[in-house]
Amino acid sequence: MSWQWFHRLSSPKWFYQISGRMLPWLWTITLALLAFGLYQGLYNSPADYQQGNSVRIMYLHVPTAMASMFFYVYMAIAAAVGYIWRIKVAHMVAVSIAPVGAMMTFLALFTGSFWGRPTWNTWWIWDARITSELILLFLYLGFMSLHQAFDDREVGDRAAGVLAMVGLVNIPIIHYSVYWWNTLHQGATISKFEKPTIDPSMLTALLTMIVAIILFALCIILIRIRTEIMSREYGKQWLKEEICQ
Repeated sequence: MSWQWFHRLSSPKWFYQISGRMLPWLWTITLALLAFGLYQGLYNSPADYQQGNSVRIMYLHVPTAMASMFFYVYMAIAAAVGYIWRIKVAHMVAVSIAPVGAMMTFLALFTGSFWGRPTWNTWWIWDARITSELILLFLYLGFMSLHQAFDDREVGDRAAGVLAMVGLVNIPIIHYSVYWWNTLHQGATISKFEKPTIDPSMLTALLTMIVAIILFALCIILIRIRTEIMSREYGKQWLKEEICQ
């Protein structure tokens, strides 16, 4: 049964249909979580005793940083599936994730810069985590550039897929950089359930925004995948029937 589901997922027609049914529900959940998370983070959580109200940047910075790594892993997995089993939908997924992942990475760096100014008294520093996150942005951009460099789309899929898989080595570097090197970033806070190091209302807002931002990015990715399917399956009878419905 699981393999049957896997093969159905590899069908452009089935993916296009099921994603179309999912999107309205995902958007509804996403917007509700965003509204609650922003209210909780901006109005219903306290200012930090050291950082003051600048800590509220956390509610966008941390979720986008996590999303940047989360979606890179999935992009690399999709690229590997497409490379090994030659499943074209997997390549479409990888290609569709790249711009959204790059956007999340840029937002993480941008908001981190604004957070760093009042906290560290500088807009930028070559901190290990910041530098490895910047490398992640270059990996996303490199994936997109390499994919566009070939006239043959399938060759571009495979070449960019190799870069995505190799770039996976950067993900544990980003995550563990605060433990391996002396950095300005603090260690984990929301993973220490035995001794919480964050106010409960702040934790609620942060967790809500993490889920909301990931779902927001997922909605955009699904739209991009559907657009990619329409581009690659142009002229197919099933697509004409779907569009005419």
